[in-house]
Amino acid sequence: MTLTPSRRAFLASTLGLVVAVSLPLRARAQSGAALAFQPDGSAPTFAPNAFIRVDPDDTVTVIIKHIEMGQGPMTGLATLVAEEMDADWSQMRAESAPADDEKYKNLAFGLQGTGGSTAMANSYTQMRQAGATARALLVQAAADAWGVDPARITVANGVLTDGTNISTFGPLAARAALLTPPEGAPLKDPAQFTLIGTDRPKLDSLAKSNGTAVFTMDLDLPGMETVVIAHPPMMAGTVASFDDTAALSVPGVTAVRQIPQGVAVYATSTHAALSGRRALVVDWDSTAAETRTSAQMMEDFVTLARTEPGLMIEESGDIDTALTGATQVLETEFRFPYLAHAPMEPLDAVIAVTGGQVETWGGYQFPGFDRQAIAGILGLEMNAVKMNVMLAGGSFGRRAQSSAQIGNEIGEIAKAAGRDGAWKLVWTREDDLTGGHYRPMTVHRLRGGIDADGNVVGWHDVIVNQSIMAGGPMAAMMQDGKDPTSYEGAVNMPYALPHLRVNWVQTQSPVSVLWWRSVGHTHTAYATEVFLDQLLVAAGKDPVQGRLDLLKPDMTRDRAVLERVAQMAGWDGQTVKGDKGYGVALHESFGTYAAQIAEVQDVDGFPRVTRVWCAVDCGVAVNPNVIRAQIEGGIGYGLGAVLFNAITLGDGGVVQETNFDTYRMLRISEMPAVEVEIIASTIDPTGIGEPGTPPVGPAIANAWRALTGNAITTLPFQPPVNA
Repeated sequence: MTLTPSRRAFLASTLGLVVAVSLPLRARAQSGAALAFQPDGSAPTFAPNAFIRVDPDDTVTVIIKHIEMGQGPMTGLATLVAEEMDADWSQMRAESAPADDEKYKNLAFGLQGTGGSTAMANSYTQMRQAGATARALLVQAAADAWGVDPARITVANGVLTDGTNISTFGPLAARAALLTPPEGAPLKDPAQFTLIGTDRPKLDSLAKSNGTAVFTMDLDLPGMETVVIAHPPMMAGTVASFDDTAALSVPGVTAVRQIPQGVAVYATSTHAALSGRRALVVDWDSTAAETRTSAQMMEDFVTLARTEPGLMIEESGDIDTALTGATQVLETEFRFPYLAHAPMEPLDAVIAVTGGQVETWGGYQFPGFDRQAIAGILGLEMNAVKMNVMLAGGSFGRRAQSSAQIGNEIGEIAKAAGRDGAWKLVWTREDDLTGGHYRPMTVHRLRGGIDADGNVVGWHDVIVNQSIMAGGPMAAMMQDGKDPTSYEGAVNMPYALPHLRVNWVQTQSPVSVLWWRSVGHTHTAYATEVFLDQLLVAAGKDPVQGRLDLLKPDMTRDRAVLERVAQMAGWDGQTVKGDKGYGVALHESFGTYAAQIAEVQDVDGFPRVTRVWCAVDCGVAVNPNVIRAQIEGGIGYGLGAVLFNAITLGDGGVVQETNFDTYRMLRISEMPAVEVEIIASTIDPTGIGEPGTPPVGPAIANAWRALTGNAITTLPFQPPVNA
């Protein structure tokens, strides 16, 4: 008997076992798991919420509902399943789930999506339960086959035995598939973990290293054309007119068509498409575009921070009286530029249209949005659009588009062609850096008061930026017109500040903004931790001990990481030792607590970061190897951003940075030595993909100010080439 293949064949196996789980409502992917036979009466499968497939060759394939962009969900989620199944790591496999907002919803979002460092946090119980269910079924199948009590059977390293009989998973899979899944199969006591908490090689590393991993750019369908789009050079510009005469004369160019996003060039190869685009003559209409320079926009933001009260986000005590009565009042304005995500793989996608059916391939971070966009553009029902979620070469938030930017573009490309066919949309690095969806430009205006005893008695933060959530499908997540991603990290701080106020001023601009690695925390951590350091230094206090003294009594996890990182770095209160400066920062984001200390040297008037220590508490450490890698990567990413990165708009609002020659990336020789320690915990896992990024900037800035006396309040440290 062979299971009838389903879409993308992820349920297909020969005499195999597919497991679905039903979880308590708070952790449920879908209500109820059903046992169903195929229409032809062949072997049953659990439908429709399958997460695990056990094949006759003993391999265990975990269906991963989160896109793999290098952050490790394939390895992490497979580890959870393997732990509860008592599988051997060598038999574990992983593959991406197809798009299905109901079946594969992120329990934090209510739809299928990867972001906010939620992959492990929202799947921890769900995937462990799936593994426990699979193990229980295999044990029962063995008990039935051997005529023994299931309690006599033990499982270890993928082998079941009752002391006399022995079997691996594969031979039992068909029998197990006929059984009714137990309700609430018991989970392991963490004290019994053998895989969770230990280093495991990433499941996707080998394929990515030897070139067998398939990314969207690798796809080559029969008859497929490559398409590039001439986008407006200014944000929200539109096409006034275009002349495609020269473009159509380029060998390999098959068509030039206007679409809402710009002018699309269709060709038989990428080279031909790019050559055709260069030959286009387009007149752009900037009527609705952002035509201010970024310098002009920044000054407008600063004016708003000084004059507009904005919305009250958080308040305690009497800030006005506290600042009036303070012995010393400090005021600092922090200016943060637009930032591009700049993943190594720019945006791309493939679409194939055949007889009213559509199939697409892409690094979809929120595939449901793109699916809906494609269906709407092509006038199809949702079930006529099949989405294949591919491996992605990075994202840092760029592929998390509630606007369905790529879905809209490939949908319009297919619609404009007006026929069946296949097309690959390719973005270049220049498209990526000039294409908008940036980290929002932001201003923080901070005022703080110190009394005669050096105590911080007042704290007022006015934050000015655009909302990421407003005006799109995420607007429903706003709270009374407030976008938490604009100021997260500046509110509910761990410090006991008796008189505090935080205001948010929302600005408007045609420049599109998007989540960037650590979202609001990327600027709030910098502003709050650098300003706090200024206050502590002004009060004559040790930056580490001063923070510890300020922590609220219940901030035990903050305290633990701060004390641990101080031990790691050998902190003795001296912020300058010889030719090196030392700075500290503490910040919680996505439920994870991180403290960092940076060691900095002055090399020709510019900081050289030589070492970073980091203590992190992310709950249960499922795979310490992945955690360390994410912290190291987050530090490198944040370091490059604060030192070098800015997207600048020049005359007419035209983006100046077009490639890595002007959008400077951190070089391998500039990466500091990084030491990471993970605080042992029994709390369920929290996010790890982003929390390493926020503290590194302020730690460096605090070290640099200690060493040189120079406070960096306008980022990046090094002015942009085109500024």
